Amino acid sequence: MMVLVASASIPLARAATTYAPTQVHDGAGSTTAITHWQIQSTDKAQQSGAEISTPRFSTDGWYPVSGRATVMAGLLENGVYKDDVFYSDNLQAVQVPDASGNLFVNPWWYRTEFTLAEGGRGLHTLLRTNGMIASADVWVNGRLVADHAIVAGAYPVHEFDVTQWVHVGSNIVTLRVHPGDPRRSLSIGWVDWNPTPPDNNMGPWRGVDIVQTGPIELRFPQVMSTLSLPDLTRAALTVKVEARNLDAVAYDATITGEVAGVSLRQAIHLAPGQTLTVSFSPKTDSGLDLSHPKVWWPIGMGAHPLYSLQMTATVDGATSDQASTTFGIRSVSSKLTKQGYRQFIVNGKPILIRGAGWAPDMFLRDDPKRMEAEFSYIQNLGLNTIRSEGKLENTRFYDLADRNGIMILAGWECCDKWESAAQTGGAPWDAADEAVAKDSMASEARLLRNHPSVIGFLIGSDNAPPPAIAKMYVDTLHAEDWSTPIIAAASDQGTAETGPSGMKMAGPYAWIPPAYWYADKLGGAFGFDSEVSAGADIPRLEDLTRMLSPQELEALWKYPQVRQYHASAAWSPFARIDDFDTALAKRYGAPKNLADYVAKAQLENYDNVRAQFEAFNAHMDAPKPSTGVIYWMLNNAWPSLHWHLYDYFLNPAGAYFGAKKANEPVHIQYTYDTHAIMLVNQTLTSEHGLRASIRVHNMDGSVPYKKRLQDIDLDGNHTRQLATLPALANLSRTYFVELELASADGKPVSRNVYWLSTQPDQLDWPHSNWYLTPVTQHADLTALQSLPTTSSEVQATMQHVGGENTVTVTLTVPASSKAMALFQHVSIKRADGKLALPIVWSDNDVTLWPGESITLIAHYAEEGAGTPVIEVSGWNVPTRSVPVVKTN
Repeated sequence: MMVLVASASIPLARAATTYAPTQVHDGAGSTTAITHWQIQSTDKAQQSGAEISTPRFSTDGWYPVSGRATVMAGLLENGVYKDDVFYSDNLQAVQVPDASGNLFVNPWWYRTEFTLAEGGRGLHTLLRTNGMIASADVWVNGRLVADHAIVAGAYPVHEFDVTQWVHVGSNIVTLRVHPGDPRRSLSIGWVDWNPTPPDNNMGPWRGVDIVQTGPIELRFPQVMSTLSLPDLTRAALTVKVEARNLDAVAYDATITGEVAGVSLRQAIHLAPGQTLTVSFSPKTDSGLDLSHPKVWWPIGMGAHPLYSLQMTATVDGATSDQASTTFGIRSVSSKLTKQGYRQFIVNGKPILIRGAGWAPDMFLRDDPKRMEAEFSYIQNLGLNTIRSEGKLENTRFYDLADRNGIMILAGWECCDKWESAAQTGGAPWDAADEAVAKDSMASEARLLRNHPSVIGFLIGSDNAPPPAIAKMYVDTLHAEDWSTPIIAAASDQGTAETGPSGMKMAGPYAWIPPAYWYADKLGGAFGFDSEVSAGADIPRLEDLTRMLSPQELEALWKYPQVRQYHASAAWSPFARIDDFDTALAKRYGAPKNLADYVAKAQLENYDNVRAQFEAFNAHMDAPKPSTGVIYWMLNNAWPSLHWHLYDYFLNPAGAYFGAKKANEPVHIQYTYDTHAIMLVNQTLTSEHGLRASIRVHNMDGSVPYKKRLQDIDLDGNHTRQLATLPALANLSRTYFVELELASADGKPVSRNVYWLSTQPDQLDWPHSNWYLTPVTQHADLTALQSLPTTSSEVQATMQHVGGENTVTVTLTVPASSKAMALFQHVSIKRADGKLALPIVWSDNDVTLWPGESITLIAHYAEEGAGTPVIEVSGWNVPTRSVPVVKTN
């Protein structure tokens, strides 16, 4: 096992990187992000903040880090820990105290330099902190600007006018960042998602900005829209912006703006230090009553157009400040079904929430390209929603959601001080905590309220807040003109201000069989399930070897009782995946080796994840309807064996393609409870003249049942039952159901293959607990091990356009083949042998019978020269590599 060893004292930084000071943009209304810091422990730099924030102070031996780096992220940037910190249990070594004590129990210094140009003379210079874990004392040029009682909490945004302490030329900002503990501060905790970061994410994780403005500052621009329903032909806009006089004298100012082609203008008078909200509405500006607005829709239901707002404050004919924002015009509301579950309604249309839980990087490292790739995966998966349980992101995240039509359910996290008042293990709140919580709520409301993607806020997670805190949250949201639903908790709780949550949090979080999802109890597909899945999601073999030691890999398939460091926190029941492994062995046969284990795990993950989403989709307009499902989770903060639709390495595997299959816009599926064949239309467009084919295959290739249906109509945003599979006497113990759906002109719409058993899984419902339901009998799919080896013919071509490669792969099983080709997986390797990742596939993990063919299309970014290679493998298909033929 590789061991990562912390040195006996904090290592010196590697050769210092020379950074030019951050050059502040000239002009009123500019915002400049601090792009780098130098950091050091207060154990090593014991001088005062006043001294450290002066130009003469030497930072020799300090660590140069990026502008949003936490302490741990900064040390990783500097190579303090030489080996892969995410490999095996290397992370544990980081937590070992050194000779002077734990590296992260004392404050750390952050120091940077910024330069003001001559053009900034006469302007106000503001220092804006965008959230601090856990708190910080702030100095500018030797002066204490604010202490850690003020600059506290992961989410509050604070602005400080530092004009009197800065000057043209070089200026120094210094932070003394105090350690965080999510049980004792309103910061960020990870519960059982992954190990606790050694530094508890201490640092300016959302960055610090330098703002320049004239005497009148503009803040918090917003646009609220009231959309006419159901016709969507008119939208009334209300525009607001906060104007603040930063000077000790009064000013007359003119506030102008432009929004949706409408010009705005209003004269105001501000007394010294006065703050005023300037408003525009159809009553003051008739043009704000828009005719035929461009309406923002969630993905799959329409386009996602955005508008912009530009505002300017002018004093004595000169620009004093500017502010801008983007927004979308849409209507979001919710109601409780007659069964008491929350149903979201967007632009007058009820919508099934199909989402998953978001996790940022464990060390909160900022990676714009990765975030963009993850949003491309979310689209490709057919999801329409992300739930953020704490770990709330920055503006870029919500901008991407807006542009891609992905809805966001934001909210506070569970199981630390955020829920301490609900007795979840954190310290009780005092007045200072309540102030931080209120500031956090106000700051997040201002960040989120213009984004059309944001459809609600959960003020509690596993528990609703106690009455006084719930009232504070709701009052604060209302004061910030929050317009979308406010939900008490992700669990079945309520508050006086919000009413019932309409949510259920009934589990499971660990392995259950696919049939579970169709049950009319617990986590079955009815109502709104805020976090739920079958637990373990096993990455592909190439990723397992990147994250686990040889001993851990052996335990993974041989010793399921062994706790896996990469499964969950050590205290958690999810640190072992024995329930998953037991089911795997009983359903598919005991693993013969690691590769066999991984192959069976991919089948299991695909089958179960597909069933979860399909069950909720099938019941979207049932008498006891499903209204929402949040798969737990979308991604991981580090390489994990649990809870993801794609792994930390962005390598799509069985769980990914099972979810993608289930969430096709127009989809054909089998239901485990009634054996019905159903169609699901997630779009608003009705389909006409569809054609369906149903075939049942035995293991020997015989077809005991087949049926064709034509001229099928399917309403938009609805389901339809096509047929029910009859009881068949001549089925093999393991058999297959193959479903195909085509358009009226014969073009493929949906194709779906199931492997089933005449021996069903049986659940022990009375002995269910909060995270699983025991199984008394497992389906027998072991006959799959006896499938004869077969192969596919592979043809692959590639086009390169605009920095992106598009690869088309056609798989064909010859008619003369002795067997079907089960669960074929296609990957692309670049010329250097590395997988082409991130990558978006039209389909994958496909099953074909002799004489059948399928074409798959992949998109990925071009990187490097050479010809890529297609690698095809499968359950009974030996791995084969085929070079790509370039066509341009």
